[in-house]
Amino acid sequence: MKKIVLVTGGGSGVGRSAALALLKAGYQVVIAGRRQETLDETLALAVNVDGQDSGCLVSIQSDVSDPDSVEALFAEIKTKFGRIDVLFNNAGVNVPSTVFGDLTYTEWKDTVDVNLTGVFLCARAAFNLMRSQKPQGGRIINNGSISAHVPRPGSAPYTSTKHGVNGLTKTIALDGRPYNIACGQIDIGNALTPMAARMVQGVPQADLSIKAEPVMDVEHIGDAIVTMADLPLETNILSMTIMASKMPYVGRG
Repeated sequence: MKKIVLVTGGGSGVGRSAALALLKAGYQVVIAGRRQETLDETLALAVNVDGQDSGCLVSIQSDVSDPDSVEALFAEIKTKFGRIDVLFNNAGVNVPSTVFGDLTYTEWKDTVDVNLTGVFLCARAAFNLMRSQKPQGGRIINNGSISAHVPRPGSAPYTSTKHGVNGLTKTIALDGRPYNIACGQIDIGNALTPMAARMVQGVPQADLSIKAEPVMDVEHIGDAIVTMADLPLETNILSMTIMASKMPYVGRG
């Protein structure tokens, strides 16, 4: 029987790469996102995945920042598949680099609503389904960022949410132990996605200069997610950092 995996933010970038890699690895994949047109673009790519029926990748339109939408998403998964084995909590947003004092409340709230509250809502729903299903248990993988450890200039909303995800991952991993629920985090640095395309043009450095940075193929992220998902529940990668080898992260500042 195929394991059931949900990828939020599955319409582009890291989420799309992860969904297609998991599909290729033999999972039944559900992708969720706010825009059906981008989800449909990911679905169209499933026909090129060798050995997998296109029905093994399905989409559900959902807004992770909306509690009712998340509840409906997981209710549909339970109705269709009866369980969930893996959640890749990937959906996220960012705002342009902005000096802290110039940030608006709306920019802050919109980022927190998706990047932190959305992770909480989806993880909580997955946790509750995983501990009630038989056999009990499952795996939650949260998309952190190297910003979960060190910030870039002008990134207060994004960096704050990713620090929050770091703490949330650890508490879920701890609280999940009695229910055979493992929780880990992948911290990604400079994967070439639409969100990170600006890296090759130049981004602010710690000394406030603007420099282009090396990037890596986003397909490597999908492979890393498969590695984390494939582990037996008795084993957990609590934290994985995957990055462009020559990006200025180690020694930043």
